[in-house]
Amino acid sequence: MRPTFYERIGESVHRETLPNGLQICVVPKPDYAKQYAFFATRYGGMDTRFCLDGAWLDTPAGIAHYLEHKMFDTKEGNALQELAKNGAEPNAFTANAMTGYYFDSTEHFRENLEILLSFVSVPYFTEESVAKEQGIIGQEIRMIEDNPDWQLYTRMMQALYSTSTARTAIAGTVESISRITAETLYSCHKAFYTPSNMILTVVGNVEPAMVVETARRILPRTGGPAVPRDYGEEPQAVAQRETRLAMEVSSPQFLTGFKCRPAADGEEYLRMAVLGDMACDILLGDSSPLYLRLYDQGLINTSFGGAFEMMPGVAYLYAGGDSKDARTVAQEICKEARRLGEEGVDEEFYQRVRRAAFGANLRGLNSFENIAVSLTEGYFYGYDPFRFPQVFDSITREDVEAFLRDNITQDRAVLSEIVPREN
Repeated sequence: MRPTFYERIGESVHRETLPNGLQICVVPKPDYAKQYAFFATRYGGMDTRFCLDGAWLDTPAGIAHYLEHKMFDTKEGNALQELAKNGAEPNAFTANAMTGYYFDSTEHFRENLEILLSFVSVPYFTEESVAKEQGIIGQEIRMIEDNPDWQLYTRMMQALYSTSTARTAIAGTVESISRITAETLYSCHKAFYTPSNMILTVVGNVEPAMVVETARRILPRTGGPAVPRDYGEEPQAVAQRETRLAMEVSSPQFLTGFKCRPAADGEEYLRMAVLGDMACDILLGDSSPLYLRLYDQGLINTSFGGAFEMMPGVAYLYAGGDSKDARTVAQEICKEARRLGEEGVDEEFYQRVRRAAFGANLRGLNSFENIAVSLTEGYFYGYDPFRFPQVFDSITREDVEAFLRDNITQDRAVLSEIVPREN
């Protein structure tokens, strides 16, 4: 394997690409007892339309999440139970553009890795088991749809985007998953669960050569071709300005979102992620002038917060919490972004936020899971996440001001509200 040492953060990563196209990353941690393995495919809730064997397929919303649930089924039984017998703690998740399967353990690592690679690469579905899962996931969807936070976020995304599949709920709907069949699941597995579309990341007290040998032995010798995907041609304008829903809540809640310009893959993607996070902290953080002013006026409480997110072809900043006057809060966010863009960010405050953001990235290296997910996302989007110190060096206060000035504007804003249902 090819080792790379990152002097500024004191970490080493061993990388190798197998002949089948699988990328393997190993971060040795010899002073720890734990090992963590993360096996991921670049396939998530957004990937509902793609081209397989020369034909375009439109698959039901929620199928990536559904496939994740069914992948643990094997001819012999259930892979979760097998991993648990070996002392491992396994799980999986589906995001908008990724599905990941993982475990951590302190013993029997090679055996557990073999199980992980085997069940993810060899699907086993029957029409009966697929039909049974529809009831389980359908119940899960109904429970999620009763959650005000989920409704706020989902409705905000549907207001921001008119055609992008980012507006699609990862779990789908009860109606959409009713159209999933074993045949459709096999087609999706064939398209995306191929080594050339995947990455195996291991962190902990392991020998890199052992990881490579195990992957070579277990996985298919060839990888599939790249699969074209259609995420929708998204216009610059938002889909709708406001959305409001009455639910059984004790106080009004809101999210206001801003449709930002997406970044291309490569190091620019990492730079935009860092820049967006810093801009969010400067505008909305709990030590920002805006936060302190809105809190003193009683327009927000400690539930208020924000984040910057990116997906394929999509970038957005959002903020929210409890408020009896969400519209005023949303307007004040736009005003403050305009003021910072025109008058500039206080230099001392900027440096304080920058140091805090850099420190948060460094602390993230203490988490095996965070390391694995960061390396996975970096591989999928064409950048090296361990180069974040150099990216921080390239960002200036003027970059943050330009980001706020260009992206946090009234014409890019939407407002999603949940209000108490009247008796």
